[in-house]
Amino acid sequence: MGVATWKTKWGMRRVRRENPTIEEALIAAESLADDPSQRAQIAAELMGVPVEEVQALAAKQAAKTRGRASLVAGRTRAVVVEYKRPRTMRPIINLTHKR
Repeated sequence: MGVATWKTKWGMRRVRRENPTIEEALIAAESLADDPSQRAQIAAELMGVPVEEVQALAAKQAAKTRGRASLVAGRTRAVVVEYKRPRTMRPIINLTHKR
């Protein structure tokens, strides 16, 4: 769980790496599996905690949201994910080739 910081031409960029919260892990698991026990297993692996702990937390979460999916609450800052496509070299084709 560290923070990597580097300088770009648009300013400083910072990446924080940490385990997901129960809400984040359950939302991610929801798109991967339909079975609640599989969801709990996936969320436990994402969080790095025992499955029993996730099942207990998931039951509390489901009671709070009354079974429907919820957005991750408590986030006040925007999270930006940037993808930079790798540069590839293309061969130069000369179309004016004389014979």
